[in-house]
Amino acid sequence: MNPRSQKSPMNFRTMSQIDVPQGRNGKHKELVTKILSDLDQLKEGVALKVPLAELAEGKEKVRAALNRATHKGARNVATATDVNYLYVWNRKQ
Repeated sequence: MNPRSQKSPMNFRTMSQIDVPQGRNGKHKELVTKILSDLDQLKEGVALKVPLAELAEGKEKVRAALNRATHKGARNVATATDVNYLYVWNRKQ
């Protein structure tokens, strides 16, 4: 008898592939989406001023999430911070 003909039991449950989630909705998705939407409307030479008090997870994590989103969308964006704000603007192409 061929050892491959005996199937071992499944270790994990299954589901239809069409029902598998196809995107990553991280903690910062809503904020990053708002920032990207505002960046689309900015005139050259203008920066967004996002209050750090609104960043529950901290500026570093939001900047990282924004960086991932802008690289994925092939956007050229710059950021800076001070004590109170995260500044975000479109870089010249």
